[in-house]
Amino acid sequence: MGVPQYLRKASLIVYGVNNKALNLGDLRFSFAIRRGDIQTPNSADIRIYNLSSDTAYHIQQITPAPEFSRVVINAGYEGNFGLIFDGEIKQVRRGRSSETDTYLDITAADGDSAYNYSVASMSLAAEATSPANQAEQMIKVMAKHGVTKGYVPNLSSNPLPRGKAIYGMVKDELRKIAKTTDTSWSIQDAKVNLVPLTAYMPGDVPVISSATGMIGLPEQTQNGINVRVLLNPNIKVGQKVLIDISSLQKYRYSLSLGGNQQAQNAATELFNKTSDDGSYYVMIADHHGDTRGNDWYTDLTCLAVNADVSPVYKTNIPLGEPAVTPIKRYG
Repeated sequence: MGVPQYLRKASLIVYGVNNKALNLGDLRFSFAIRRGDIQTPNSADIRIYNLSSDTAYHIQQITPAPEFSRVVINAGYEGNFGLIFDGEIKQVRRGRSSETDTYLDITAADGDSAYNYSVASMSLAAEATSPANQAEQMIKVMAKHGVTKGYVPNLSSNPLPRGKAIYGMVKDELRKIAKTTDTSWSIQDAKVNLVPLTAYMPGDVPVISSATGMIGLPEQTQNGINVRVLLNPNIKVGQKVLIDISSLQKYRYSLSLGGNQQAQNAATELFNKTSDDGSYYVMIADHHGDTRGNDWYTDLTCLAVNADVSPVYKTNIPLGEPAVTPIKRYG
């Protein structure tokens, strides 16, 4: 994030059968991309302005089969430009925003077919039932729908005492594996990532401050630390960032003693805890942009890395202090 952030740059390409591609980056387009470390696919709403009727028709046509099925957006600045979305086109709509301007709306999802249609049907011998091998087998099934292996940590290689038959949705099996191995799994840019609940993906650690593109001030909320930055494709879900929290806007807890308020305060402390050294895990990275408008930013929701719970609340947690020190990202 040390490069100057000016001179916006963006590209929008839709891909179809036989590697056919249309580059629409020279037209005005806007986008709202939602990315998180949840299991459901990331999504994008894209609006392209004043396409020719012929081009709009070809992108929209779905019979006998869709002519275009994939959309890829790269965005950022000169010197800091990269992929922010790669997904399948799920719906295309045409409309008019004024008497003179038309638009084409594209709704897309990342890895949607792999998530919804990957079915596993296999039997594993006892020696092949380790969590590491099960994850490999599930990702291979997803590869048939265009989703490949991304970051996967060193999972346990200890097998079960007997063989295992697997039949069902791959997403359900990955959910079981994630629960067993204390990881979270998600699809990011058509790749399956598994990230330990007490760690993050390796790689560069972006620094977020007013000097590197931070807009306004970071804010502590019930769901984590919210911060807005100039659009940055290098900030990925699952990685670690360093946030300048010298001007952090702290969350105000309720002083009420009625109902279950004190328990709610304790639960909130688990989710919005702060980090003394500014180390945070990126849980959500939403991109918003308009190539002819003002929007050009990334909204982040982050959780502290290896942070502790306030001593005020430790005594209120039923399992006691050992249960929350160190604490997992999701409490």
